[in-house]
Amino acid sequence: MDVIPTEIPDVLEIAPKVFGDERGFFLETWNERAFAAAGMTARFVQDNWSRSRRGILRGLHYQLEQTQGKLVRVARGSVFDVAVDLRRASPTFGKWTGRVLSGRNMRALWIPPGFAHGFLALEDDTDFVYKCTDLWAPQHERVIAWDDAEIGIDWPLADIGGAAAVQVSDKDRAKAVRLRDAEVFA
Repeated sequence: MDVIPTEIPDVLEIAPKVFGDERGFFLETWNERAFAAAGMTARFVQDNWSRSRRGILRGLHYQLEQTQGKLVRVARGSVFDVAVDLRRASPTFGKWTGRVLSGRNMRALWIPPGFAHGFLALEDDTDFVYKCTDLWAPQHERVIAWDDAEIGIDWPLADIGGAAAVQVSDKDRAKAVRLRDAEVFA
């Protein structure tokens, strides 16, 4: 696998080795030894899978306690995936990085604890799968508004028909706060 740095040094893009022929393909989505050699020593305790229609935006989620590192990828379809640094002591606090992940490019993104995470589905029937380093704890979950101007995420809204096409859950809409009002990490 190739580990590709992003604009935020702790968030890493992973390009797996894909072995394919006329029958299909094979790749490793997780290999503890290979990831440890690349500096990622995560222990995963939960796997998740979501399916979204084009224009669904999930996030920006994080947990203040039981913080989660996430290894995210797309099995089918495509997303614009985003991580926002919420570690106040970090030189990249409040900054974001984003990548298109798809079933075609087979890339993954490692998002360590201390980051908010979200994605925008760019196609119908997008299957998003991810591993977490801690269990989901709804009592500790927080949400930052996807369109917070202070963060300034450059979502590819033209790819889904504009901002009016974005669909956010009622829960995310009700709980979302701006970065300046958010509880963040030390």
